[in-house]
Amino acid sequence: MAELIRDDSGRLLFTKEMKRDFTILFPQMLPVTFSLLKRVFELYGYRVELLTETDDRVKETGLRYVHNDTCYPALLVIGQLIDAVKSGRYDPERVALLISQTGGGCRASNYIHLLRKALVKAGYPDIPVVSINLSGLEKNPGFKLTLPLVRRLAAAMIYGDFIMWLANQVKPYETERGAADALSAEWTDKITEMFSHGRGMTGRWLKKTLPRIASDFAAVPCERTAKPRVGVVGEIYVKFAPLGNNNLEDFLLAEGCEPVVPGLTDFMIFKINNREIDVGLYGGSALKKWFCIAFERYLESLQRIMIESVKTQPVFRPMGGFAELKRLIRGYLGYGNKMGEGWLLTAEMLELIHSGTPNIVCTQPFGCLPNHVAGKGMIRRLKDDFPASNVVAVDYDPGATRINQENRIKLMIANARGNA
Repeated sequence: MAELIRDDSGRLLFTKEMKRDFTILFPQMLPVTFSLLKRVFELYGYRVELLTETDDRVKETGLRYVHNDTCYPALLVIGQLIDAVKSGRYDPERVALLISQTGGGCRASNYIHLLRKALVKAGYPDIPVVSINLSGLEKNPGFKLTLPLVRRLAAAMIYGDFIMWLANQVKPYETERGAADALSAEWTDKITEMFSHGRGMTGRWLKKTLPRIASDFAAVPCERTAKPRVGVVGEIYVKFAPLGNNNLEDFLLAEGCEPVVPGLTDFMIFKINNREIDVGLYGGSALKKWFCIAFERYLESLQRIMIESVKTQPVFRPMGGFAELKRLIRGYLGYGNKMGEGWLLTAEMLELIHSGTPNIVCTQPFGCLPNHVAGKGMIRRLKDDFPASNVVAVDYDPGATRINQENRIKLMIANARGNA
């Protein structure tokens, strides 16, 4: 067993020795993207397992070890991690848990402390918990986000967003059911293989590979009948994770709709942009601001490659860019509104409305204050400015019934068909 080392605060560190011997478990959110992120971590010598369990046992485990008033995504993520530890598939003395932290005022920054508390309660006080963040919140000698690693993770994120965006424009219309999912899996495998050989992770490779992906998706046989387009926005985990939103995208497809889901890239640029805004509002390091500006420009350059690659196939609608989101939000919310999803949530709804998708599901954990302000709280203003907007806010929490959530969404879809 690896030697347990703690810092001055008593926090258990993930050491270099653990990197060699330990399996790191991390929770699922975006299936394609996280599969690629997993491969990038493996290329850097980490032994990583992506957790995909989505049955009711995960929720029950979360309720057992996390207070039921805690943020719903925290309950699910912690439940998924502890369920895996207790499953018997892993040696508790050679396993570590990986969880992200945003560094903001949202409860997401406290997930890691809730997880450590839950591990003690579950009888696993010596399982190390690794924080992945860009805020310098916690450091571990055996886990470091180096610049080359971050650049490769960024490329994986772009590929994931690109495949999700195209697949959602094919699935509702494909004449052979499952063709888009099969193509998504095929390209995920191809990109993983490219990564294994050190290819595919630069802007030059993206310019070469993304148009090929777009061409393959455009070649999927489709019958493009008129269907309501329904945007999905909200708290980042509930918006993306099938476990968090009760397989919302599959439900929309079953109801004869085309799901339109803004990707992870805008959220990551938003989080970096927040740090620039902080320096302007509150003061701080000019060097930090310069670094954030440089990193933001780098991600925006990758995003532009993604947008231009979608445009190579006229059958597909391109996504918008981050600069457009910043322009759209002016007059609605200030850039200092950045807790949780902050102004980005309202901006995504505005972008959907402006791009011909006025029907929107705003997903939010029950009691999530940032979402209630920038999501549900802005619906009336959007309706005043855009009478055709058709937005429903749906709460997700352990006590919410799936049938009630789906009935609210069905009513929104009925309104969409009535307004068509």
